[in-house]
Amino acid sequence: MILHVLENALKSDARRVVVATDDQRIAETVQAFGGEVCMTSDRHLSGTDRLAEAVTTLGLADEEIVVNVQGDEPGMPPAVIAQVAATLRDSAQAVMATACWPIESEDEFNDPNVVKLVADNAGNALYFSRSPIPYPRRKTTTPACRHIGIYAYRAGFLPRFSAWPVAALEQAESLEQLRVLANGERIAVCTAAEKPGEGVDTPEDLERFVQSISSSAR
Repeated sequence: MILHVLENALKSDARRVVVATDDQRIAETVQAFGGEVCMTSDRHLSGTDRLAEAVTTLGLADEEIVVNVQGDEPGMPPAVIAQVAATLRDSAQAVMATACWPIESEDEFNDPNVVKLVADNAGNALYFSRSPIPYPRRKTTTPACRHIGIYAYRAGFLPRFSAWPVAALEQAESLEQLRVLANGERIAVCTAAEKPGEGVDTPEDLERFVQSISSSAR
């Protein structure tokens, strides 16, 4: 699975692709493929904290744009990886960028495992929630959007993020991006250029992913 993520990242035209991990098995798999690895601590509580260590280890300049493609997102299209980087590049006041996709069913809208987001007229995130937002008090044509778990960061922001204490909103929703909003920073949002494939969060998700890869290989 990690190699599918790596291949998609390489296809995104990124200048450099590095796998940050604390797992020697992952490191060996990536290195056997010819990929670059940055070993990190096994004490990080979030992927963003791991990335903060990696950018320091790699010595990246503050204005470098870094995209975090999580290892459980093998269906993340290369075009979306490039898109979130471009969104942050073009959003001078934002420290991060992310992506969304229109919600396609009521079940999806009400599912707490589907993170919803709302943005302002300038395309900056107002809030992320596991609850249905915006709440449909009356019939409305305002589309609801699901958050796609991919982020672009300015490298210099990551150590600041890691130094902040966990925010109350972040703890309540179990969503680390709320730490950024709680501290008054901006997250730019784009609608994904392509619909991403499903993430792998459960053993059942992994089985579906394996089956889909086996089918495409036939």
